[in-house]
Amino acid sequence: DFYPPDIDYRCDCQIFVSQEKIAFEMPTYSGISKPFYIYAIATCPLKGKTIKLQLYQSIKQGFAVDMNNLLFLPFKDATNDETSYGGGRYLDLKLEDINDGRLVIDFNKCYNPWCAYSDGYNCPIPPRSNHLDIKIEAGERMYKGAKKQ
Repeated sequence: DFYPPDIDYRCDCQIFVSQEKIAFEMPTYSGISKPFYIYAIATCPLKGKTIKLQLYQSIKQGFAVDMNNLLFLPFKDATNDETSYGGGRYLDLKLEDINDGRLVIDFNKCYNPWCAYSDGYNCPIPPRSNHLDIKIEAGERMYKGAKKQ
């Protein structure tokens, strides 16, 4: 179940790549942590406001070459527990899409983590820096089916 597509949630963001790779452990809802780097800060105009979000790169990238090119954007917003999953939502981005310090972030493509559907997954908890006080009424909505155990 998705919100209707809305072009206003497609943001042309300025990207500030971190000069040093700051490693940290991102907690998950299962209690373990996953290692990430803070790759960059995105400054995005959104519905008359400016939001800032951290973009992350997994320290444990996959064996596939294209996985080493991924950025991870977990976030929470004011729709959580109302119309979207309470644990936040995710976006996957590509390094190659950053051009001249800019990146288009399309919230219409955000999705629920696996934890929204079933227990037993190690879904990262969006860091406090990516908690937004506005509603992102775009992308995937709250799952209404029964959660698998």
